[in-house]
Amino acid sequence: MKGIRQLAEHLDISIGTVSRALNGKPDVNEETRKRVLEAAKSLGYVANQSGRALRKGSTGIIGFMMQTGPEITGHGDTFFMSVFDGVQAVFARHKLDLVALLCSSEEDPLDYLKRVVARGFADGIILSSTRRHDPRLELLARRKIPFITLGRSLTDVGQPWIDLDFEGIAQASIERLVERGHRHIAVTRPHDDTNLGYIFVDRCRDVLTRHGLTLANEHIFRSLPNERGGYQIARELLACEERPTAILLVNEMLATGLYRGLSEAGMVPGRDIAVIGRQSPHSHFLSPRLTAYGLKHRDLGVALAETLLATMPGYAAAYAQRPARVLWPMTLEPGESDGNGPADRRN
Repeated sequence: MKGIRQLAEHLDISIGTVSRALNGKPDVNEETRKRVLEAAKSLGYVANQSGRALRKGSTGIIGFMMQTGPEITGHGDTFFMSVFDGVQAVFARHKLDLVALLCSSEEDPLDYLKRVVARGFADGIILSSTRRHDPRLELLARRKIPFITLGRSLTDVGQPWIDLDFEGIAQASIERLVERGHRHIAVTRPHDDTNLGYIFVDRCRDVLTRHGLTLANEHIFRSLPNERGGYQIARELLACEERPTAILLVNEMLATGLYRGLSEAGMVPGRDIAVIGRQSPHSHFLSPRLTAYGLKHRDLGVALAETLLATMPGYAAAYAQRPARVLWPMTLEPGESDGNGPADRRN
């Protein structure tokens, strides 16, 4: 493969002339242009994309920032890969490429993003795992870099966002469990400062309060978003002095570990304790069948990409009708894990 310098040497003409011919400039005569194009084809010329990007002021790359680390292994596989497929399906229409920006769990996300921004690596950014207070949003707003967040934050700079409807999950699940007679309900939340945990717990507490019930602090379990986290929740739940009769899982990877921990104690979901969770590829193989909320991950990815492009010059007109902020719905698929009737035999 040849670069532009080798191509110019081969043709014995200047690099500038070759560049103008390749880019269709009108000040190159047709005979020279034809020679350049034929030589480029025969010699396997490959354009220097970084140099071209500098001249255009763009990279053709959109970054998707996400956290990595052993504590979230599995979550990215089951959630993000399907989302990525939808995102790239949209970007491909515009000759854009999605690149995963993988921030180690051992590094501060703001420091990582500062490094990415300083390099001018991407034309736009999709941020995930938004924190309660998230300075990354202020950084991108100051630098005038188009971005969208997958999730909300109290740090609000007017950016577009799409967030899963955790309020809707909390409300529908608590109502379902209370209707079935449960009065001591446990919930889970992420182990870190991710904003979805606050949203989820606050709505659960509000719904319980309307029914004259309380959410005990000892019944709020923090966990890593993986099977190990679910197993640890089972251990902690079984050790409660006042054991809950139902539990609501916020993360899609927790159910497998929870089932294992309950099984070791001789407890069966749906019979001894009601469980409502989120769907994952693994949850379909659980027995009893998990009552769970699911969503169309690829459609979520499409919406993320189109909403981001609606903020970017050159693409905005095609997506002007996209709402800038959306609560993404999830659908309940009833199973057997939450039982068929009242389970709180203490009342």
